[in-house]
Amino acid sequence: MKVLVTGSSGFLGSSVVPGLVAGGHEVVGADVRDPARPTPGAVHVRMDVRERHTVQEVLAGHRPEVVVHLASVVTPGKDSDRARERAVDVDGTRHVLDACREHGVRRIVVSSSGAAYGYHADNPVPLTEDDPLRGNPEFAYADHKRQVEEMLAVERARTPTLEQVVLRIGTILGERVDNQITRLWSGRFILRLAGAESPFVLVWDEDVVRVVVAAVTSPTTGVFNVAGEGTVTVPEIARALGRRTLTVPEPALRTVLAVGRRLGLTAYGPEQTVFLAHRPVLDASRLHELGVEVAPTREVLRRYAALRRR
Repeated sequence: MKVLVTGSSGFLGSSVVPGLVAGGHEVVGADVRDPARPTPGAVHVRMDVRERHTVQEVLAGHRPEVVVHLASVVTPGKDSDRARERAVDVDGTRHVLDACREHGVRRIVVSSSGAAYGYHADNPVPLTEDDPLRGNPEFAYADHKRQVEEMLAVERARTPTLEQVVLRIGTILGERVDNQITRLWSGRFILRLAGAESPFVLVWDEDVVRVVVAAVTSPTTGVFNVAGEGTVTVPEIARALGRRTLTVPEPALRTVLAVGRRLGLTAYGPEQTVFLAHRPVLDASRLHELGVEVAPTREVLRRYAALRRR
């Protein structure tokens, strides 16, 4: 099939494109920047999802049968702001959906996140795909993923001929992963909130690629949590990585973060304690409908720890 991948030069896209090419697909990688390593056999084009006319031109010119929409701001840079992130995450998805409808795309595969459920003390454990999406207004990524999924639900009713596969992905680990979570684990100590379990569900990056490739070709549609079975706690993560934990009371950390942000010492504010304390735990048992199995969470941590030791 002819598949167009948005965000093709990003962390996930740069693995999904070669995975699709290896599967025999005709692939168009579309991103606002050129790929660091162009994939042989794929066509790479410049496309900024914030620009409606550009998205329309690219889809009209290439006429893909399937669009894999990965473009989003996961880890904002120093010069980023909430308006820019929303323009990419929410407005960009609107532009892609409109272009899919207008140019006869048969299926769209969207990378969402477990963050769409939100970081809440009263989240069910585990969360299934039928649980409500609440996001968190204070976290741009979680809030935007919730808005995107609401948009997708409206589009399903409006355009039933456009098949949808929505992937709510847990915490990704792998050899090239560098994000907010892995940075928390990179120092001598790993922060732990007193009294909080902070369970993590993990998924290996190569497994995520296999899930995306399967979502392109499977006859199945719908929403799927993507995570390894089981959870690991902060002390377990620390032991695996050869680190020690630093246990801090939540009020004390809120105060430190509030002062640090006010002085410009950190980009994270006191709301970050919610992010640390109430991790969404995903039930990914529905993944078997796509014909894919992923490594359990503990195995993902073992692989990651082995890489870090090397």
